[in-house]
Amino acid sequence: MAKVSLLLFSLFIIVASAIINGSEAVEKVGIYELKKGDLSVKFTNWGATIVSVFLPDKYGKMGDIVLGYDSVNDYKNDTSYIGSVVGRVANRIGGAQFTLNGVHYKLIPNEGKNMLHGGPVGFSDVVWKVNKYKKDGYAPSIVFAYDSYDGEEGFPGALRVTVTYTLYPGNRLTVRMKAKALNKATPVNLAQHTYWNLGNHNSGDILSEKVQIFASHYTPVDSQLIPTGKFATVKGTPYDFLKPHTVGSRINKLENGYDINYVIDGVDGKLKKAAVVKDKKSGRVMELFTNQAGVQFYTANFLKDVRGKGGYVYESHGALCLETQAFPDSVNHPNFPSVIVYPGKEYKHVMVFKFSISS
Repeated sequence: MAKVSLLLFSLFIIVASAIINGSEAVEKVGIYELKKGDLSVKFTNWGATIVSVFLPDKYGKMGDIVLGYDSVNDYKNDTSYIGSVVGRVANRIGGAQFTLNGVHYKLIPNEGKNMLHGGPVGFSDVVWKVNKYKKDGYAPSIVFAYDSYDGEEGFPGALRVTVTYTLYPGNRLTVRMKAKALNKATPVNLAQHTYWNLGNHNSGDILSEKVQIFASHYTPVDSQLIPTGKFATVKGTPYDFLKPHTVGSRINKLENGYDINYVIDGVDGKLKKAAVVKDKKSGRVMELFTNQAGVQFYTANFLKDVRGKGGYVYESHGALCLETQAFPDSVNHPNFPSVIVYPGKEYKHVMVFKFSISS
């Protein structure tokens, strides 16, 4: 049902307005598909969003393993960042403000007094240009581009952003996010916010899925989920996933579930394994590699009565997110690695999802 709806929707294209460097441009919004081997992924240029990921299970039955919607209008009305690229600064900025080079910037808050995922109209809520769409060959790919104007959501400087999704043999999906500051120094921290359920998007909760996160420390947060600026060991806490554990094994020790940034071990700008997720029933395995220092582990704690693909209703813990990133609120913590990108320099963020089957 969901697959049929998406195929029908792919024939329907709407015209939307995109704001590029303060001027209005017309960009079509549509659905785009890449295929390689057993892996099939669909995207929309609304929010540079992953719409579906189809893979066989251990019995050879195809299934869609990401949460999503049947129409672009649903994505436009979404408040959970389902499948989208978030920015200019992902995660939270305490007090929706920061100081850079002696200038104090006040941003537009959208979660109480704080900013979340770039503000009320972040990168997840704009139309991206399709710069390149290569459906065939060794590595099918699509490139989305967005020009963020100086002052957008309160951030300084114009920023040119691209997100490239590529499929490689061996059921690998690579995400490459790049950004160039054009005229002013500015913070940049992009994240890919797909909700994964390896059992299928409509298979219920993910509490039985096994997760391993290669991180010995995490960044503790206050009651508003703003980092305190400290680092804490995962040892002896429910946050310890150095060895594989089911998501539900200790989740009841937390108020709502997991929503925390992990400090990935050994990341030095090169690609490192950040996490592994396994679903016993389907046999699907997902390995995540990144060049970023952190990964936000989120168990969809605040999903409630969200009507998704084929009318299926998503609820709390119906999926998990593994958002590789710089540390949240880095602009207000000098001891965190800097997220400031200066003109002439380029931000580069790589994610590799490798899918396989275990018995």
